[in-house]
Amino acid sequence: KAARELLTLEEKDEKRLFQGNALLRRLVRIGVLDESRMKLDYVLGLKIDDFLERRLQTQVFKLGLAKSYHHARVLIRQRHIRVRKQVVNIPSFIVRLDSQKHIDFSLKSPFGGGRPGRVKRKNMKKGQGGGGAADEEEED
Repeated sequence: KAARELLTLEEKDEKRLFQGNALLRRLVRIGVLDESRMKLDYVLGLKIDDFLERRLQTQVFKLGLAKSYHHARVLIRQRHIRVRKQVVNIPSFIVRLDSQKHIDFSLKSPFGGGRPGRVKRKNMKKGQGGGGAADEEEED
């Protein structure tokens, strides 16, 4: 909408130059627009799918950290995913191009090497306590 309004102004208009460049720079930074296509005409050709591709939920799935889009959403909401050092729990978070390679599991998450989950802790406890006697019986 902003691009359409700016295109109605003259090419040398200060508002068009200033706001147009700001809009283009923002779209390139989030990765929706290529640097080679930095013109207001190309902004009108953008589709909703271009923006949906930049969501954290989609990026987590595409990187293979989750098995599906739904699994990615659950991982994000349960605070297992971080972007750089910041844990993000908003699936609709728009990932910038420079942050894309820094998406990973949280350090405190069981997936990222943190404290094991409830069931795994229970199994580890059971393995240490009652596991020794069971192993000796199997050897006889």
